[in-house]
Amino acid sequence: MVLSLLHAAPLAPHRTVILNSLTYSKARPNSLKSKKKKKMKRKMKLKLLHHHHRHRLIAAVVLASATGVLLLLLTHWDWMPPFLLITPNSSPLSSPPFSPVPNININWMTQTQNYSTAPSPCPSPSANFDADDDDDLDSTQSPTHTDTDTDTLVSHIQSFQPQAPLWPSPADQELLLAKRQVEAAPLVSYHPHLYAPLFRNLSIFKRSYQLMEKTLKVYIYQEGDKPIFHTPELKGIYASEGWFMKLLEANKQYTTNDPTRAHLFYLPYSSRRLEYALYVPGSHTILPLSNFVKGYVEMLSAKYPFWNRTRGADHFFVACHDWGPYTTKLHEELRKNTIKALCNADTSEGVFIQGKDVSLPETFIKFPKRPQRDVGGKPVSQRTILAFFAGQMHGRVRPILVQHWGNNRDPEMRIYAQLPKSISRKMSYSQHMKSSKYCICPMGYEVNSPRIVEAIYNGCVPVIIADHFVLPFNEVLNWQEFSVVVLERDIPKLKEILVGISQKQYMDLSMNVKRVQRHFLWHMKPEKYDLFHMLLHSIWFSRLNHIHNYTS
Repeated sequence: MVLSLLHAAPLAPHRTVILNSLTYSKARPNSLKSKKKKKMKRKMKLKLLHHHHRHRLIAAVVLASATGVLLLLLTHWDWMPPFLLITPNSSPLSSPPFSPVPNININWMTQTQNYSTAPSPCPSPSANFDADDDDDLDSTQSPTHTDTDTDTLVSHIQSFQPQAPLWPSPADQELLLAKRQVEAAPLVSYHPHLYAPLFRNLSIFKRSYQLMEKTLKVYIYQEGDKPIFHTPELKGIYASEGWFMKLLEANKQYTTNDPTRAHLFYLPYSSRRLEYALYVPGSHTILPLSNFVKGYVEMLSAKYPFWNRTRGADHFFVACHDWGPYTTKLHEELRKNTIKALCNADTSEGVFIQGKDVSLPETFIKFPKRPQRDVGGKPVSQRTILAFFAGQMHGRVRPILVQHWGNNRDPEMRIYAQLPKSISRKMSYSQHMKSSKYCICPMGYEVNSPRIVEAIYNGCVPVIIADHFVLPFNEVLNWQEFSVVVLERDIPKLKEILVGISQKQYMDLSMNVKRVQRHFLWHMKPEKYDLFHMLLHSIWFSRLNHIHNYTS
């Protein structure tokens, strides 16, 4: 750089002056005095020329040094001023984009903690099951569905990159602080009320749960008329969304009336009530439902600034109806950014985003005043049936299951399209589950099924057959410790797989089913680590894991 600056200096005029002076002195011989004057004049010009070049050289060296130091500092800070950020799609006047601090990934799917087996209390069943049997649990068919087979339970983990909020919030800073504390969680290998092997990482879960209890505040929008809004349905196979709504709206610890303090915003509508109110039987379209949800979100974003600040990233809703995911498709921010707690946690449909959205357990509640009445089952020594299933032939998987194992082809495999009356008079549906080692839980029209939680309630090891299904609380719980997952293509080998499980392995699975029951129970008054708290924690953790420190 210095050399180039010197080379470009305009030296020609000075050279011309010197040459003219020398030529003039040769042309006219003068006296000695005149020669001395000319000689002194020439020396002064040469001296001035020397000083001029020296100053130019010093200036060039200083400029080069300053430029080098500036570039070094900018490289160290990983930031460039706008006039240097010129890309094919930008101009020199464009502003620099937000540059997020690298995200600390505290996702349990990539951090598994190893445990040595430690003694842990095993809760005893709270009651015996004496409910009526139900052979038609998945009675609603989705109007839109695509069948895609893959070789894995979950084909891939979808990435989610949240955008920077439009302005900062004190609640965001509290979440960032909590995130750092979770990332630095102390090691926990034993807990008197939590059996460590059931969790992917007990240390992270325990610390995150503690911070949720201490920090989390949820704002519940009051807009919306009943029965679609603020009207929980507590009975049936879609009861999970209603129980969460009921318990959160009555909760004072986690809710706030000041939206500026909120870390999360709850959209309190029921997907089941939405179907009741707006779906036209026989129309085979859910467009009226989707338009209603879209209009509701647009109303909130026009009335309040909170949705617009994060483009919905700190908002969530809970939907257990099969159509819950599909009703979000007309609103892009609702579909992409909002945390969706869904029973229909299907990664193949392009709506459920694993790592951001939450898989909601589908609980079949028959007695709302006594939601735990279904819990209980026979001891291992009295479970004489190897495997059991009975239900409607919904979807692609169940007909294949019955084709290979139905019609009493194997006395150890009790697989029925419908439980025959000649059999149900002697042993009901629920009694079959209580007497079986393994309860087969195939998908219906959608990937989810209430049979999974139903099996856990009855002390039966669930055998899950549903490709693309994200298991409930999969980011927290280690399902291989209390369930068996079978790929759809392996249905012909189902008995071989189950018989291949040793007695000791089965005993461990059965014991862990009883241990994990507490995390799938609803209570009239929520208890620590129960289903209400587990769901709330998964929503909290999703937000925590995707919060960033943005700088401009």
